[in-house]
Amino acid sequence: MEIICKDRVFTLKNGSDVLLHTDANTPMVYVGYGEERVEMYRGNFKLEDHLLERRPLTLTSARVTEQGTELDLEGQLKLLVTEKEGAVTLTVAEKAEGINRFWLHVEAAEDEHVYGCGEQMSYFDLRGRHFPLWSSEPGVGRDKTTYVTWRSDVENGGAGGDYYNTNYPQPTYVSSRHYYLHMDTTAYGDFDFRNPRYHELQCWNVPGFIRIEAAPTFVELLEKLTAFLGRQPELPEWIYNGLIIGAQGGNERSFGIVDKSLEHGIKVSGLWCQDWCGKRVTSFGKRLQWDWHFHKEMYPDLPKHIEELHARGIKFLGYVNPYLVNDGELYAEGKKRGVFAKKADGSDYLVDFGEFYCGVVDFTNPEAYNWFKDEVIKKYTLDIGIDGWMADFGEYLPTDDLVLANGVSPMIEHNHWPVLWAKCNYDAVKESGKLGQVVYFMRAGGTGSQKYCTLLWAGDQSVDFSRHDGLCTVICAALSSGMVGCGLNHCDIGGYTSLFDNCRTKEVFLRWAEMAAFMPVMRTHEGNRPDTNFQYYDDDDCMKQLARLVDIYTMLAPYTKTLVAENAAKGTPVMRPLFLQYEDDPRSYTEQFEYLYGPDLLVAPVWQSGKTEWEVYLPSDEWTHLWTGEHYAKGTHTVPAELGDTPVFCRKGSQWAELFDSIRAKYGK
Repeated sequence: MEIICKDRVFTLKNGSDVLLHTDANTPMVYVGYGEERVEMYRGNFKLEDHLLERRPLTLTSARVTEQGTELDLEGQLKLLVTEKEGAVTLTVAEKAEGINRFWLHVEAAEDEHVYGCGEQMSYFDLRGRHFPLWSSEPGVGRDKTTYVTWRSDVENGGAGGDYYNTNYPQPTYVSSRHYYLHMDTTAYGDFDFRNPRYHELQCWNVPGFIRIEAAPTFVELLEKLTAFLGRQPELPEWIYNGLIIGAQGGNERSFGIVDKSLEHGIKVSGLWCQDWCGKRVTSFGKRLQWDWHFHKEMYPDLPKHIEELHARGIKFLGYVNPYLVNDGELYAEGKKRGVFAKKADGSDYLVDFGEFYCGVVDFTNPEAYNWFKDEVIKKYTLDIGIDGWMADFGEYLPTDDLVLANGVSPMIEHNHWPVLWAKCNYDAVKESGKLGQVVYFMRAGGTGSQKYCTLLWAGDQSVDFSRHDGLCTVICAALSSGMVGCGLNHCDIGGYTSLFDNCRTKEVFLRWAEMAAFMPVMRTHEGNRPDTNFQYYDDDDCMKQLARLVDIYTMLAPYTKTLVAENAAKGTPVMRPLFLQYEDDPRSYTEQFEYLYGPDLLVAPVWQSGKTEWEVYLPSDEWTHLWTGEHYAKGTHTVPAELGDTPVFCRKGSQWAELFDSIRAKYGK
């Protein structure tokens, strides 16, 4: 990285590439003032900006000092540019009063590709589109041309969503020009990659700093990025023992599904009962009683039953989120302690979660944070033997009439809230001495989630093959989140959301399970309407096929563990885009429906219905089909893809060839 400062000219270059440039006539920064209007309905946000002023700032003066390079932008903004160990940081040293909008222009190339911005579901390569960065529900359908999205918008307050809606936005991107850029802000942002000459990065405040770092390879670049952001810890050893079964309905039904699965040869690592706390039935489907302790009628003597599971080598997982329903026991206790965020009139702020209302535990209040960490997560969850949980939500922090203990505007805290929620879980587990033994999985995130989130899951996909909300979006989610430092991701096998007669089929479930066998964690979910959707345990043939896929997953455990360890040590994601290993292959930069599972397996999931063959692209190497043993060279090939056999290829010369051969010997064609 080279900083050039001379005669009222500032330029930042990476080799011969110009990344930033400003002079007396060329603006790099724009500032302004706007008044936002935000509406929220059940986690779906509509944001509008009444922009009152936007003006370019050209460079008035630039000088090199002992502290760094000082840039004066018309007296409105002063930046201090520093370089340390190859990373360049532009820190805002001074700003004029009345500025609450900021835009940065970054030089771009027409053939450039861009990745990241948190976890994106629809598009891995961000070039050619803009991406609003605001944590929210991801949307149902997420495609304005589809019936499901249209009806969700009309009947559920804009719940249909769009391509950019995400639980996990982050103002960080990685460029195919071998650099990353991170903006220090938790305000609403919009990263716009549509202009052929520049990227325009907007946020609704003035960021604290902008950090840019480069590396000769993408593997090295991610190592640098995750050294800065933090890295996920390794998964517990028990994860690799088999399937985590999602079941609900009480002791008899849930533990019965475990027994039935084992009888059909399905290896089980854990039982996940999201309704361990009780259930509520709403128009959306079966939901939970948001009161985070075990339900004594549905799950009597649960701690005893957890001990019995442990004796069988099976773990038990539950569910927790950072809100408490106002008719629950813990809400009453929390109210006495004053743990909830307030309205301006001093009353508790209650959020509508869909036919029930909840208090927002104010994590900016140290007493509230510690109460939830110690009394809820430790006492009611960890202390009864629970080995993990879905740490759900985090996206719903309202912005209207909400008062937080730290006095910070909710417009600034909103995108930060998922990180506070992740840290609360992390601290509870670490303080209990169970880091590395317990796993919690989250869908919401932001800058800082990397260190505090033990596992991501891809949120609430529709139970289908749809382009913007079905199986294929799980691939994009894993690849994009991996590019910002969260390289451990998984999904609800078969999807979750079933609305408007959209029901899971056996084909959807099995295609999803095929893919999940080549992910860090395999976990099922019955969905929001379990009674009307296909469930694997109701079909003997499906259980037989699932047993095979879970066995393949467990056979891969030695290989997967090395990938998880590499993610923890260097930030190299487990599920990787092709260009991470094949930088000289142009096609690898635009492929988002295939992924490398580590360096030696290429997975091309079948994400469309009714297919028995599948077209795959293989980068420059020699490849062996995992199931047939046939050899393939670089290029596009049509290969067999019967149900149960998603196309997977082994790289010739892999040190893991013996393991892959053993899988073929047992389960190949």
